[in-house]
Amino acid sequence: MEAEGTPRWRRILSSMAGGPVSAGPEVLAGLALLVIAVPEQLATSRLAGMPPITGLYAFVAGTVAFVALGSNPRLSVGADSTIAPLFAVALAHFATSGSPHYAALAGILAVAVGVMVAAVGLLRFGWIAEFLSAPIITGFLAGVAVIIVVHQLPDILGIAPPGGSTVHRVANVLAHLNRANGDTVVIAAAVFAVVVVAERLDRRAPAALIGLIGSTAAVAVWHLRAHGVDVLGTVAHGVPRMGLHDFSWTTLGDVLPAAAVVALVVISQTAATSRAFPRGDDRPLDVGRDFVGVGAGSILAGLTGSFPVNASPVRTSAIAGAGGRTKLAGLGAAAMVVLLVPAAGALKDVPVATLGAILVYVGLRLFHWRDLSAILRFDVFEFGLALVTLLTVALLGVEQGIAVAVVLAILDRTRLSARPSVHVMGKIPGTTSWEPLEWAGDKSQEPGIVVLLFASPLFYANAEHFRAQVRDALDGATTLKALVLDVVGMHDVDYTGSLTLRALLDELDRHHARVGFARAGEHLRANLERAGLMTRIGPGNFFPSVDEAVSALSAPG
Repeated sequence: MEAEGTPRWRRILSSMAGGPVSAGPEVLAGLALLVIAVPEQLATSRLAGMPPITGLYAFVAGTVAFVALGSNPRLSVGADSTIAPLFAVALAHFATSGSPHYAALAGILAVAVGVMVAAVGLLRFGWIAEFLSAPIITGFLAGVAVIIVVHQLPDILGIAPPGGSTVHRVANVLAHLNRANGDTVVIAAAVFAVVVVAERLDRRAPAALIGLIGSTAAVAVWHLRAHGVDVLGTVAHGVPRMGLHDFSWTTLGDVLPAAAVVALVVISQTAATSRAFPRGDDRPLDVGRDFVGVGAGSILAGLTGSFPVNASPVRTSAIAGAGGRTKLAGLGAAAMVVLLVPAAGALKDVPVATLGAILVYVGLRLFHWRDLSAILRFDVFEFGLALVTLLTVALLGVEQGIAVAVVLAILDRTRLSARPSVHVMGKIPGTTSWEPLEWAGDKSQEPGIVVLLFASPLFYANAEHFRAQVRDALDGATTLKALVLDVVGMHDVDYTGSLTLRALLDELDRHHARVGFARAGEHLRANLERAGLMTRIGPGNFFPSVDEAVSALSAPG
C-alpha cells in the first residue's frame, strides 16, 4: 500500500502497475525486457511464418492486455517460440506461409486460442493442464526444439528452404550442403557464439540485440547482400490491419484443432511461468486471472493482424533479474516498442541468418537433456513416454504427439491403478498402530483376524485384482474369524467394485466370518449405501481405526 500522503497520480499508477512504484528498478527492468524482446519477437514472427513487424504487434498486444487483466506483475506476454512452430505447421496445410490468407488464418486462430485460454481462467478449469505430465512436457518441448532447429537450418546455411516433414527437410539440407553460403554460415556462427558466451558471462547482457546490430552493420559495411547473404528486406511498419479477415465457419473449423493444442500449451506454460516467478510481495497469485490476461492478449493480437501469444519464462526472468516488481516494466517496454515501430524500416538489412541463429539457441534451450536423463533414471516407462512424445511431435506433428502422449500417460496410470497391492497388516507392539507386515519392524497379528489395506479406489480396472489378492490372503489364514479392511485410501467404489465387495461378503458368509471396515470416508459410505451394501455390512461394523475394529471383532459375539 502507498502511504496516505502519496500524490494521487502515484496511487493511480501503483494501482495500474499492480504494486508500489519505484521508478529506477522498473525503468531498468523495462530496458532489460526491451533488448531481449525486440530480436526475439522478430525471430519468432519469422518462425510463425508471419511478417517480422507482426512479432512486435504481438508483444504490444499481449503486454497491454495482460497489464489490464492479468495478476502477476512480472509476467511477460508476447510472441513465443514454443507455440509458433505449432500453429505454423498447422496453418501451412491451408495457406502458403506469408500469404494474406495465411495471416488471416493466424488472426482467427489467435482469437480462438485467446477465447479458450480466457475461458479456462474464468471457469477455473486450469486443471486441464495437469493432463500433461512432466515427462510429456519434457518430451514435447524437446520435439518442438527439433522442429525449431530443423526449420532454421536453411536460413543459417543460406540455402533455399524446403517444405514438407521434418525428415524431408533434413534430407533436403543434407543434399544441398555443398550450396551453403560461407558468409551466411559465418554470420550465424558469430551471432550464436555471441549469445552463448554472453549467456555464460551475464544473463542480463543484451546478447541477441548485440548480435542483431553487429550482423546488420556487417552486411552494410561489407556489402554482403551482393555475396548472397539473405536479409529481411523491406519491412512493412505501418498501422496494423485491424479485425478478422477471411472469417467463415469453415476457416474456424480448419484452425480449431490447432487452436486447442496451442491453448493447452499456453495454459501449461503460463501456469508454470507464473508460479516460477511470483509477484514479489505477500499477495497470493491468481493463476486463473493470469489465464484471462494471456487469453485477452491473444484475442487482441489476433484483432491487430498478429498471432497467438504466450507467457515467456525467458522474458519474465529478465524482468525479475533486473529488479522489476510491477507491471510498469512490461508496459514501459511495450511503449518503447510502439515508438520503434515507425523505424522498423531500418531492419531491412538484418540477416535472416541472425534470426535463425537466435532461434537455434532458443530451440536448444528447450531441449532439456538433464531432465530426460533424470526421467530415464527414475522410470524407463516414463522415459518412453517422453521419447514417444519427442519423436511424434518432431516427425509426425504436434497434435499427434500430444494426443499419443496423453493417451499413453492415461493408459500408464490406469495400468498402475489396476494393479495396486493389498497389504496384510500387523500391529506394532506397545501401540495401537497397524502397518503392512512387509515394512521393517516387529509386528503382531490377532489370531483368526486378517487385516488388509487397499489404498486405492475400487473400480472396474482393479476389481478382479482386488478380489484375487483378498482371496489369497484369506486362503493363507490358518483360521478365519473376521476380515478387517482398512479403506482409508478406498475413497470411491464404482458399480463393478460394489459387485466385487458383494461377492466378498458372500464368501465371508460361507466361512461364517465377520467383516469390519476401518477409516471409511463419507463418500465411500455413500457409494456403499447406493449399492445396498451398508445394510448388508451393518452400521456397527464401521470403525474409526483399525485397532478398534480388531478389538471389536476379536471379542466373543
